[in-house]
Amino acid sequence: MPAVTRHSSPVTGIVLAGGQGRRMGGVDKGLQPLRGRPMVAWVIERFAPQVDEILINANQNLERYGALGHRVIPDEIRGYAGPLAGLHRGLTEAAHNLVATVPCDSPFLPRDLVARLRAALEQKQSDIAVARTGDQPHPVFCLCRRSVLPGLTAFLAGGGRKIDAWYANLKVAEVAFDDNPGAFSNVNTEAELKAFEEGPVP
Repeated sequence: MPAVTRHSSPVTGIVLAGGQGRRMGGVDKGLQPLRGRPMVAWVIERFAPQVDEILINANQNLERYGALGHRVIPDEIRGYAGPLAGLHRGLTEAAHNLVATVPCDSPFLPRDLVARLRAALEQKQSDIAVARTGDQPHPVFCLCRRSVLPGLTAFLAGGGRKIDAWYANLKVAEVAFDDNPGAFSNVNTEAELKAFEEGPVP
């Protein structure tokens, strides 16, 4: 595997594992076994070399997530408010001014995700860079600046929860990953988990 190039501005990576897993019967998706390991372990294996710090956003099973060797941060906003609540807490706790996020249920995320998002963020001087395949953006795969935190705090305080509604008012760079669309596949059902278990690694 090629070495990941480090830049002068380090990046905090947030693994979003704070959901309820309702489409999988209420189980904690990140801890579901995949090929003998928790699904979140596969995510961290690909994500950690791309960032300088890992935070895990989780709202249950905190000790089990902590056993993975990274700091665990639950939402400040109660009631499972969605991925924006996880981003909000991550931005609050991040040691660095650039913050990348990935979900806990996409075990084969691109190994060059952060590098490509960062290139677009810097080239376009954007507030946030978001992965896209075809016409479909994947906003939980993003890189943003900590400067978006005050606006996000206000958005959440006003009852906002949808990611696309929040970043509609930001300067956004969408980054095409049409060369690797399968990397953004996520696991929402037992059938999808079985398909990942038996299929080839993207």
